[in-house]
Amino acid sequence: MREVNAKVIQQTVKELFLEANYVIGKDILDKLRQQYETEESPIGKSVINQIIKNDEIAAEEKIALCQDTGMAVVFIELGQEVAVVDGDFNDAVNQGVKQAYTKGYLRKSVVNDPLFDRVNTKYNIPAITHITIVPGDKITINVTAKGFGSENMSRIKMLKPADGIQGVKDFIVKTAVEAGNGKKH
Repeated sequence: MREVNAKVIQQTVKELFLEANYVIGKDILDKLRQQYETEESPIGKSVINQIIKNDEIAAEEKIALCQDTGMAVVFIELGQEVAVVDGDFNDAVNQGVKQAYTKGYLRKSVVNDPLFDRVNTKYNIPAITHITIVPGDKITINVTAKGFGSENMSRIKMLKPADGIQGVKDFIVKTAVEAGNGKKH
């Protein structure tokens, strides 16, 4: 049985969330640079250039890539031969989130209860944690700062099997049309 100190988990979660909020993936940045080179529209080229500059400044200055630093979501693969010592596993994860969002001056937008107690927790906790128990004596932690903007116009619908792929396409198009472009008509 391998022992892992809860403080190590806490520190790891903290560092991962700071990085997730400051640094865009190299693959995405490379794709943006590639797109900049092939973009024909002057406005499009300008926008892509501003996005690239924003990404570079965020990484260099250790500031958030986006003002919506979102809900802390943690994906954990916990080896069945790991014992967390000197603390509680869930507390360690949440304390790591709290420290990252506080130290990094990241926007804290989580409320106690979205319907009846819309009081900000002030620390962006509790995190949403997805834990999978796996063979072995290791812990793998991946994080994402899930922004909430995309949900503003999201929809959910149960389709009939007979609706098929065309039903899915029709629903997506209808949802996009209903969301509009943000302009008042």
